[in-house]
Amino acid sequence: MKSISMYFFGFALTALAAFVPAVSHAGNDADRILGVWLTQDGKARVQVVEQRGIYDGHIIWLKQPLYPANDPHGMGGKPRVDRRNPRKSLRERPIIGLPLVSGFHYAGDGEWDGGIIYDPESGKTYRCKMTLTAEGTLRVRGYVGISLFGRTTVWTRVTAPDSHAAAAIVH
Repeated sequence: MKSISMYFFGFALTALAAFVPAVSHAGNDADRILGVWLTQDGKARVQVVEQRGIYDGHIIWLKQPLYPANDPHGMGGKPRVDRRNPRKSLRERPIIGLPLVSGFHYAGDGEWDGGIIYDPESGKTYRCKMTLTAEGTLRVRGYVGISLFGRTTVWTRVTAPDSHAAAAIVH
């Protein structure tokens, strides 16, 4: 009886050992999206982080972090805020630190889906999916309804900080 239970214990350990590398490998693939990304237009940098299997990204840098002197709303020289947000209570929050993409899960094959993207220039939120390309760029597709009706932008990974850039890092 003892030898049979030892046999099953050994079998269970072997099966578990075979399973663990597959799980950790999947996690490593999912985490390839982590880091700082420059938006296609070069206006912002977004830091993508993971917490409990969900991937989010916040704006950590703006090319022009302050409103120009001739701002029509009288905010010349002040830090940019989310003034186009449809919720009045959020219109004073700074753009730096703003959640831009949120709620993503790794779907496999270099794709993250189930998330949303917020456009601070229009105050609108869209469904979104992101795909890491073989070249290492991130294709970010915001859409309404189905993915067919949307727009794709390509983000580039930032590998070294730019010492001449106007920056603010959010922790």
